[in-house]
Amino acid sequence: MAKKVLRSELELNGIAPNLLLKDIEITAPFIFKGEIDLTGKNRAYLAKLVHYKKNLNLLKYIDLTEYFSVCMSAHWSTAGTFVPTNVDNQIREGLWKHKETAKHIEKMARITIESWQWDYEQVTNRKAYNPALNQVMSTHEGTWLSVAIGAYNALVKHQRPELALEVKNVILAEIEKEEKLLLFLREKKDHVNFLRATALMAHNFGDLDRVIDQWEMPADDPFRLHIYKLGHQLNERYSPVLAYAGQVNKAFLSVENHRHMSMRQPKCLRRSHRFLIPVGPFMDQWGKTLGEARDLSLDEKGEIVVALFDGWKRQDKAMGYSRAYGAMMRALPEGLSSLEASLPFDVVQEIRKSKFQAIADVPLEDFEKDMARELEAFTCPVTGWKFS
Repeated sequence: MAKKVLRSELELNGIAPNLLLKDIEITAPFIFKGEIDLTGKNRAYLAKLVHYKKNLNLLKYIDLTEYFSVCMSAHWSTAGTFVPTNVDNQIREGLWKHKETAKHIEKMARITIESWQWDYEQVTNRKAYNPALNQVMSTHEGTWLSVAIGAYNALVKHQRPELALEVKNVILAEIEKEEKLLLFLREKKDHVNFLRATALMAHNFGDLDRVIDQWEMPADDPFRLHIYKLGHQLNERYSPVLAYAGQVNKAFLSVENHRHMSMRQPKCLRRSHRFLIPVGPFMDQWGKTLGEARDLSLDEKGEIVVALFDGWKRQDKAMGYSRAYGAMMRALPEGLSSLEASLPFDVVQEIRKSKFQAIADVPLEDFEKDMARELEAFTCPVTGWKFS
């Protein structure tokens, strides 16, 4: 297959940049419609996408550094959406092994370091907070770690030890940030936010582990030993809270946070950043937002209900979709009856007599108390820890 060559003579093994912009427009159209704030240094990656969308011809003349930057911007803008752009392997490995990498590696590494501070607040709802340190964490940190470890390996390969050390230190700073967040939430006995954070941490360290394996870092590599499998096993360099959190996620949340394939069907969910899915099973506020949304028609809300019910049937131990559905119904004037004209008769009847409805009917306060009680009763098989 012939490689794509831009007017700049840059050879591409991946998606052409103009097609990448189209993919973003499909999954996150709100970026280009003035809904979110693009101002500020740490949102420049979003402004870049809007600029190129208005000036597509410019994409023919970009070099490897700028293509890498566009791919990074694309993935940051869509990692919290229902259909993220498919450039993971490009930014984790492919572009670090391009034939022109040696000429661009320093700039690419600088972009990677800078992206650690990119503001993703408006493009994801999968977040946890450490108010004491004014920090936020999401699944974007997993994307960042996976790119950063690729950058580190490429810099080592290209014999750039000083820059490799700089990237390494930021990776360690990110791990420390997540460790401190988990310790803070456990100390404060914040059960719900600790549970939410474990799902994010497990995702993030899982991304890191996958790319360590992808780059085939040797088993005895000192840096690999320092950061590998932090969510799975004890590591003398870190608090047991990381391995504990990994086991909590496995026991309580792993079934809740997956690819959300059923939720890709209602295209109306892509209309606004307000509709981006949060960390499951804590989806009540999201459901309330959907139920109250004036920019969603009753037919569209019915389509969302069908997708939630279908997703619940695929993941019958998951409760998040039920919680979102229940909050939606409470936000509608007549609950499910408000949507009867927009739903198949058999779906309405099946929902009303299902466990899906029963989970949805549990008051939020009781639901969160039950989750907290189960967390308190859990003993970690790796660390022996309990929540308190």
